[in-house]
Amino acid sequence: MDNIVLEYRDPLLGVILIVGLIFIISFITYSYGIYKERNARKDYRKLSLRFELGKLKEEDYVHLYKTYNLPFDSILLLASTFLHKGEYNKAISVYLTLLEHVNDRVKKEELLELLGTTYFKGGFLQRSKEIFLRILKFSPHNENALKYLLLINEKLKDFKKAKEITSSLEELNCDVSIDKIYLDSLVIINDSVLSYEKRTSLLYEIFKENKIIERVFISFLIHYNKPFFWEHIKEFDCKKCIDIMWYLNFEDIDFEKVMENKFLTELFNAKGYLNNLLHSEDFDLDILILINKHEHKIKASLDFEFICSSCKHSHPVFDTRCPHCHSILSFDVKHRLTKSFFTMNQSLQ
Repeated sequence: MDNIVLEYRDPLLGVILIVGLIFIISFITYSYGIYKERNARKDYRKLSLRFELGKLKEEDYVHLYKTYNLPFDSILLLASTFLHKGEYNKAISVYLTLLEHVNDRVKKEELLELLGTTYFKGGFLQRSKEIFLRILKFSPHNENALKYLLLINEKLKDFKKAKEITSSLEELNCDVSIDKIYLDSLVIINDSVLSYEKRTSLLYEIFKENKIIERVFISFLIHYNKPFFWEHIKEFDCKKCIDIMWYLNFEDIDFEKVMENKFLTELFNAKGYLNNLLHSEDFDLDILILINKHEHKIKASLDFEFICSSCKHSHPVFDTRCPHCHSILSFDVKHRLTKSFFTMNQSLQ
């Protein structure tokens, strides 16, 4: 009996039993983990398949976030695919749905910013404005919200309000010097109380100090004060506005002033408005001049594209702000020969 008790109390046997017990528990835990992971993967694959087919619903994003603890950034990355496809309404639905389940203040602010920018891209300017104003209530130094509010007010033609926002951005050490000059010009141009002569005078003072508004000033003059434009033609770099010059109507041109400007003389010879040159230093203009002198004229013209000097994106039409990076007056105009679909006297202005 004593021998049996001694054998039972043998330390080696106890160690073996403990190791065996640990192994059994570990095996059961490992097996259960594999089983659970397989079920989770199967469920996730179903959701992934639905996502690949473009059928992922708003509640699925919440399900992924809450059930599988998928990182918040990963959820936002999934939702951003709607933006890349231009499906703004779907992206908005996802952000609104997630907002109901996210409590963390930082994540909430990030979601609101995404919602506001998506409303902006989708053209829902008033809703976008409301979202960014809401952000500024609890985060008054949110630089991104202020910048978008500036853009929204500008698009809504509330230029004075947009100008006020530049003061807040200045307090955050943002460089808004160009924005202020540009908005000052827009305030003057859109002030219907002022006469065109007074607006011209005010814009001219800004232009003399800040050549960046040259195209804005030229566009205003072409529409509202052509005599002033031709009187001061030597002060403008018309090459930078070649598209505006190209689409001028014949009757709007002061040819006496044109003859004093080498570039404009070449341009209007290429256009067919003049016939006093044989060649141009510009290849495209030179070809058009030669075509105009040919007995059987080929219908050819100039086409234009606008390349942002900041982000290098190309755009088919001019805009004072780059639609991609929102830089102000950053477009450089490029021209090329193209088949003409318009007669000489027609204008795209």
